[in-house]
Amino acid sequence: MFLMFLILLITLIISSAVMIIASLLSKKTIIDREKNSPFECGFDPKGSARLPFSLRFFLIAVIFLIFDVEITLLMPLASIIQLSNIFSWMTTGFLFLIILLFGLYYEWHNGALEWSH
Repeated sequence: MFLMFLILLITLIISSAVMIIASLLSKKTIIDREKNSPFECGFDPKGSARLPFSLRFFLIAVIFLIFDVEITLLMPLASIIQLSNIFSWMTTGFLFLIILLFGLYYEWHNGALEWSH
């Protein structure tokens, strides 16, 4: 019991020391007006912050997110194949993929996937 307490104490001391050293080393030492300005990414700070945003880029990003979520929803299907009925497993997987492929075809047919129009 004492050995476990000693190991826990040593671990806490080492991790606290590493965090303190990392905090001290990561501090900004030079304060610059340009670095403290909110526009560090190349925009003119005197101009408007509301620049037009490409709707096509937004649509591509949303489609990417949809297919990202699709992967996270299909991953559990692979792990439960041995626990479930093969017919219900295949029906669920194919129905899900058909709905997604139909949506992809719809987006492609309407021209949402074309970058320049």
